[in-house]
Amino acid sequence: MGDIDLDRLKVNPEWARLPLFERTGWKRLPFGEFAENIRESVMPTPADSVCYVGLEHMDPGSLHVRRWGSEADLIGQKLRMRKGDILFARRNAYLRRVAIAPHDDLFSAHGMILRGKENLVLAGFLPFLMMSDAFMKRAEQVSVGSLSPTINWTTLEHEEFDLPPLNQQRRIAEVLRSTDDAEQAWGECNYAERRIREATVSDFIARYSSRRVPLGDFLEMIQYGTSRRATLERRDGLLPVLRIPNVVRGAVDFGELAWLTPGDEDNKFKLAKNDVLVVRTNGNPEYVGRSAVFKGADFDECLYASYLIRLRCKTDRLRANFLQSMLESREIRQDVRKYVKSSAGNYNLNTQGIRSLNIPVPSLEEQGILEDRLAEISESESVLAKHKNVLQRFRLDFLNALFTS
Repeated sequence: MGDIDLDRLKVNPEWARLPLFERTGWKRLPFGEFAENIRESVMPTPADSVCYVGLEHMDPGSLHVRRWGSEADLIGQKLRMRKGDILFARRNAYLRRVAIAPHDDLFSAHGMILRGKENLVLAGFLPFLMMSDAFMKRAEQVSVGSLSPTINWTTLEHEEFDLPPLNQQRRIAEVLRSTDDAEQAWGECNYAERRIREATVSDFIARYSSRRVPLGDFLEMIQYGTSRRATLERRDGLLPVLRIPNVVRGAVDFGELAWLTPGDEDNKFKLAKNDVLVVRTNGNPEYVGRSAVFKGADFDECLYASYLIRLRCKTDRLRANFLQSMLESREIRQDVRKYVKSSAGNYNLNTQGIRSLNIPVPSLEEQGILEDRLAEISESESVLAKHKNVLQRFRLDFLNALFTS
């Protein structure tokens, strides 16, 4: 097995003189010819929950796993990973989750464990190739399924990609490793801010634990979205529809919209500012209950799909941003899991489960104090994220220039 510890990749003066974008000697090979899928299936024990890595522990666009472990005993077969293996999320390739295994333990069966063949690809180069648009867009195209599109190895292994000679791979990997080091330094600062956010919310919940009440008492509306079939192709006259991929990291992302022909019931599913959207169905139970506040859009109207639930607060008793911070907290997320049911390989949360959630609801003024504090933390996170994103953008532009023939 190749070692993918990027820190051990040393600079060699000879590599530095190699042209980075010279394509002489490159070969176009099937992925399965220079990478192998390691599938060592095991049944987990309760002890394995401590260091288990799931898809929910993988941050999009980052090779580094910073968190792991499951609060519940693991169910069903998992994959045995070794430190340095490449972890690849087979589900929802649009999230671009590729990471390096931080230790020996178990990995989600909804992922792939990959190792490069040392005679053709360097261990320090392969994960960067997999983060390129050339690889990820192809992975999206060959995914199957509608709710949680999934990549099969039997398909991926035949997809062809351009591969430089080993000495050029070494030089490219050195440049990208340096960029990754700087990116991770900014990321660590950003991660520290997120931990401050979590601690702030946890402290608030602890202080107001005696004021926990059923969430349903404070909602003006709780409603599933439209189940009408939408298209991914934007055309004049169609209405935008938010789906599961649009509720990401506590915010609404308008990058992957679906589009719907106007109908008689559109007003019923029309979003208003400060509506809270909650993911009700997913193949990964950790994603069920994810939430975001709809703050408006560059459209006259925007609808939401049936795999989301819309919550509308009674504005004289509950603030939308406060509610969303509660729903994303570790404590309330634990309660959400109690109401998540499994069916046909998916996990589901219904409106009754949401109504039954007990959350602390102090006065609007006290809710506002928490909102203001979290807004300050968000501002710091935003500044740090911008620095990190510049480096991430450079890395992606570099890879795209490299792998675009």
